[in-house]
Amino acid sequence: MELKIPHMAELLSISGASFILIFLAEFGDKSQLVCMTLAAKHRPWPVLFGAVTAFAVLNLLAVLFGTIVSAWIPEFWLALAVAGLFGFFGIQSLLFEDVEEDEAGTRVRSSHGLFVTALLMIFVAEFGDKTQLAVAGLASTYHGLPVWLGSTLALIATTVLGVVAGQRLLKYLPLGLIHKFSGVLFLLLATLALYQAFF
Repeated sequence: MELKIPHMAELLSISGASFILIFLAEFGDKSQLVCMTLAAKHRPWPVLFGAVTAFAVLNLLAVLFGTIVSAWIPEFWLALAVAGLFGFFGIQSLLFEDVEEDEAGTRVRSSHGLFVTALLMIFVAEFGDKTQLAVAGLASTYHGLPVWLGSTLALIATTVLGVVAGQRLLKYLPLGLIHKFSGVLFLLLATLALYQAFF
């Protein structure tokens, strides 16, 4: 990988190609659904910042270490970790009670707590995922800076779409119903992760 900064035309073309590829790969993926359900239950900005931070770090790792990054943790154990995390949040959401809500109808949780929750969930879910492998593959062929820039902007875009969609749900659905829906969603994602681990 070259160390020099690419020309503007090269930077834009590689960044654009990376953006399109990663955006299409991530759109509707589990991380976007996670952002949507978290934003539907809580304040959007900590969720957005936590997810964006996780994506930026993951893309940096992929660019720096290429395809080796995905070999750090065996796929089986990674899938089990994802299943455990999603299963925990799924059960937590299903056990949610309305009495835990404040007068505005939203559960009280610190911005720092939301930031850390979103960061950890996205980091664990996306580590070694197809989008990170795609970023690693691009970085092994093209200059790392525009690959990181384009892929990170793509993941920010999908995250913003997920957060906006999650916030809009609050206008049409009761918070308790959203909690139940998100709980089922997390449990489905946990089941999918277990399936990937054993099959």
